[in-house]
Amino acid sequence: MTTIPQPPDILSPEFEADPYSAYRVLREHYPLLRDPRTGSYLVSRYEDVQRAFRDPVFTSDNYAWQIEPVHGGRTLPQMSGREHAVRRALVAPAFRGRDLREKFLPVIERNARELIDAFREAGETDLVASFATRFPINVIVDMLGLDRADHDRFHAWYKVVVEFFGNIAQDPAVAAAGLRVNRELTAYLHPVIQERRATPGDDLLSALCAAEIDGTRMTDQDITAFVSLLLSAGGETTDKALASVFRNLLTHPGQLAAVRADRSLVLPAFVESLRYSPPVHTIMRQPAADVTLSGGTVPAGSTVICLIGAANRDERRYASPEAFDIFRTEIAAAQAFSAAADHVAFGLGRHFCVGALLARAEVEVGVNQLLDAFPGMEFADGTAPAEAGVFTRGPAGLPVRLTPAA
Repeated sequence: MTTIPQPPDILSPEFEADPYSAYRVLREHYPLLRDPRTGSYLVSRYEDVQRAFRDPVFTSDNYAWQIEPVHGGRTLPQMSGREHAVRRALVAPAFRGRDLREKFLPVIERNARELIDAFREAGETDLVASFATRFPINVIVDMLGLDRADHDRFHAWYKVVVEFFGNIAQDPAVAAAGLRVNRELTAYLHPVIQERRATPGDDLLSALCAAEIDGTRMTDQDITAFVSLLLSAGGETTDKALASVFRNLLTHPGQLAAVRADRSLVLPAFVESLRYSPPVHTIMRQPAADVTLSGGTVPAGSTVICLIGAANRDERRYASPEAFDIFRTEIAAAQAFSAAADHVAFGLGRHFCVGALLARAEVEVGVNQLLDAFPGMEFADGTAPAEAGVFTRGPAGLPVRLTPAA
């Protein structure tokens, strides 16, 4: 007689140490589970997570308490209808097309090069501390046209805001730190915004100040909230994604060799990392009406935790889902950064990540420059470092030995 395992505790140390085993238990035996410690419903199968992102009955009203306080205002993830469409249209042009290619790609390339130069001859480095966690924040600060001397300040703010997002256990100290950072960021940005309104430049902050759709413009607080969102969501996804790409490739030397030999495989390697080890493992939704999913019904007004890390390894959706395979055919790399993606790492539907193409540009540049700079790279102690995190997840450190290019 087969014994059904107990449901996993998502706040336990065992879950953080190995969520993937817990995800298998959830998908197989508890596809819809009311978690007693958080009071939320856990959804783990691909078809259900996909529906939660696409079906309008699933709202993002939960963000009013989950993220609005730390940003100091409403942001894109919690908007809907015309409000969402207009606000997204105000900010989206900077993250795609000509603006991304011509204005901001040089910023991305310069920041990658500067960070790599700092450890080019060191022989060994921690790729998380020296590159992955710094790179996207430095890029965002420079895109905004802010003082480059403040890179460290923004990095510190970013870390606090991300901890606020992941505060599933509602630690009051984490919440208080997030609110403090919101006050500090507001005090920093408002005078700069006033200056850019009076004397605009060729930077993202000036573009946000000038953007207008159907008579709607962004207020100072709208812009500050968006910058806070950009630092946290944009920084964390790219930070964790870059680290995971190298952790996955170094764990699979044959695939790393293939990427070195054929750089067109950098993109599939990134896409497969998004599926296999997504930077964001949980996103919440709140249904406006009762919804029936695999395993039962979610009552209206409940908090639903969509387990991206579980959905992206669903054996109902992917062949050999526990294997990292950059040659996988179920995901079309060409559409992996659009709302029609074959994975759920960036969400789906109307709330698909507005910065997905920026993340793609940063990861492609970062991976290529690191491979160019170091024809030899291996784990410093010969083993892959552990991943960490429940809300967002990736290696906390990535010590590597490096052989620089001649």
